[in-house]
Amino acid sequence: MTARTDGLTLGVEEEYQIVDLKTRGLVPAAREILPAAQQSLGGEAQHELLLSQIETATPVCHTLAKVRARVARERRAMIAAAACDGCGIAAAGTHPFARWEEQEITPKSRYQGLERDYAQLAREHLICGCHVHIGYDDRDAALAVLNGVRLWLAPLLALSASSPFFAGVDTGYASFRTEVWSRWPMAGPPAFFASRNEYDGLVRDLVATGSVEDATNIYWDVRLPEKSPTIEVRVADVCATIDEAVMIAGLTRGLVWTCDEAASRGDPVEAVRPEILRAAHWRAARYGLEGDLVDVAAKRSVPARDAVGALLRPPRVGGVGRLGRGLDAGGRHRRGRRERGPPARRLPPRRPPGGRRRPRRRRNGARDGIARGPNLARLAPWGQATFGLTPHGGGRTL
Repeated sequence: MTARTDGLTLGVEEEYQIVDLKTRGLVPAAREILPAAQQSLGGEAQHELLLSQIETATPVCHTLAKVRARVARERRAMIAAAACDGCGIAAAGTHPFARWEEQEITPKSRYQGLERDYAQLAREHLICGCHVHIGYDDRDAALAVLNGVRLWLAPLLALSASSPFFAGVDTGYASFRTEVWSRWPMAGPPAFFASRNEYDGLVRDLVATGSVEDATNIYWDVRLPEKSPTIEVRVADVCATIDEAVMIAGLTRGLVWTCDEAASRGDPVEAVRPEILRAAHWRAARYGLEGDLVDVAAKRSVPARDAVGALLRPPRVGGVGRLGRGLDAGGRHRRGRRERGPPARRLPPRRPPGGRRRPRRRRNGARDGIARGPNLARLAPWGQATFGLTPHGGGRTL
């Protein structure tokens, strides 16, 4: 391990949906929920583009155990804050039946500026992602790492895919969030950069042409943030469970470590054309783990199992363990839908004819001591994992 990667730190940002526990629809309640969440989390709880969304950002973590503890704490605090306002919190890349016309832009200058500049793209931004920051303070060396990481983003996307439904229909995609996001002009995999001068020159040109207001509006799937000395990977859907969020964070750190080791040895990185990378990302978004993915180095299709297996081979993810097992959130959502029916047809419980409303079964607090409202799994007729927030991991849904 090089000096640059000795004790790599991590940070995880997650975007959540705010839902009505009765109608299961989105609720523009961020202004009501955020103050209560910030009493527990401080600046870790933040606004997002829409008032029906809310975000958390962990502090700097030195181990995956710390990541797990912080993500669990943030999710519990968000659920408790939302419950005070009669709402729930959902972790999925898209909401299954919400309409953009019913959403409200957060009334902050940053988000109003995005609506002004990007118009309908901002108004239709009903998507939630997971961003992983890996501490890396050598900006020049970080470009070599970025060049390597960009080749492995598609398997990470396939592993995280959790957004098959959008606007009331099954889109046929494992991650339709990716397709909604890809319409933004600065989204997608970045180009290959031969030098720091080339990178800085491109950023200057984008700002000078008015293509972006500043470098913070460059939203590549892996980027070097202007305000923090990190490498940020932004390709993943928000994960349904904590286990999966920790897995994505661990894989990302392992990937950065491996690419840094390769760069320090002087190993060449192929300048794969952006058309190949975009095709690989589209395939991962379309099929997730249920079809073939693109091996961007060999320029051929391979089974998803083989593509993920290549990512998991040592030393790329040294120390991550069994984190690739049991995933496929998009597939879980579809299986749940087949079992319970399409989301557009699932309505809140009705009163029985001529009778009183049946009492709702509730679960009280378990190990985390939180008194919960209706099980959030009941909000997700297309699959329990869709609205699953699991402070203990292991696939259990609050």
